[in-house]
Amino acid sequence: MKITVLGAGAWGTALALVYAKRHAVTLWTRNPQQIAAITKARENARYLPGFSLPESIHFSSDLNQAIAGADWLLAVVPTSGIRALFVALTQAGNSAPVIWACKGLEPGSAQLLHQVAAETLPAQLARGVLSGPSFAHEVALGLPCALTLAAHDAAFAHQAAADLHDHHLRVYSSTDVVGVELGGAVKNVMAIATGISDGMGFGANARAALITRGLAEITRLGLVLGGKQETFMGLAGMGDLILTCTGDLSRNRTVGLRLAQGLPLAEILQQLGHAAEGVHTCAEVLSMADSLGVDMPITREVQRVMFEGVPPRQAMEELLAREPKPEYGA
Repeated sequence: MKITVLGAGAWGTALALVYAKRHAVTLWTRNPQQIAAITKARENARYLPGFSLPESIHFSSDLNQAIAGADWLLAVVPTSGIRALFVALTQAGNSAPVIWACKGLEPGSAQLLHQVAAETLPAQLARGVLSGPSFAHEVALGLPCALTLAAHDAAFAHQAAADLHDHHLRVYSSTDVVGVELGGAVKNVMAIATGISDGMGFGANARAALITRGLAEITRLGLVLGGKQETFMGLAGMGDLILTCTGDLSRNRTVGLRLAQGLPLAEILQQLGHAAEGVHTCAEVLSMADSLGVDMPITREVQRVMFEGVPPRQAMEELLAREPKPEYGA
């Protein structure tokens, strides 16, 4: 097959490495300077340093050239750029199925990415979402990983999962697009919360509580939006949440750790050098939850710490001081 990966960040580069072992792969980014640097060094030194990119991967900053003859398009750009990418694909007359592997809500609209796709891609174009617990560095190393590919069309989801399945990258199929997308988006907010807790030295008990109650928040919102309970118990829900909240490679957890140290958010993001989707997703999640009447106290406290100047310790203490409630249905 010919697979075109749209987006040359860490995750896009890791996926290109995986699929280049068995398929013809093109890695695209709109930045000609980045492509020139990657082509010369055969390494994505900015986003995924230390990995040699084989000659079998073709690099391009020309979208029309990159998608020509492709069997699959994997969109792996930041959520802030997904609408522009979908519009550009439509204008280019793309007919290849599009799978997005980015996680988050669209900034400003609070839309899930399948909603953005519905507004920008041709109605007949096959599409889906790929998500789950996946650190780019480990995937690039060839370590085992399992993901979920969701599409509204069950037959297409099954075929896409089969085509994108790899020896070390196991892909399951699903029809719960909402659940898979929401799990991948909101877990980043919860990872910031657990990072704050760990940075404050609150211990493993507090971390476990935040992960569990964070999953309750995600599920509560997801069910209202039409997601399925089992999705939130699976790879794209609980699996991704646990990884992002506990793994040292988690950028969102790192944001929380540094917030706990008292560093300003702007400085943290500058030091990070990569997108931490939870920072921008948090406000969108709260906007969505408030409009639907869904209570999300952890998300709200993370928002207060990041954007309202509330000290991390105060936010955590106020979260713990909430009135006792039944565990289920609360």
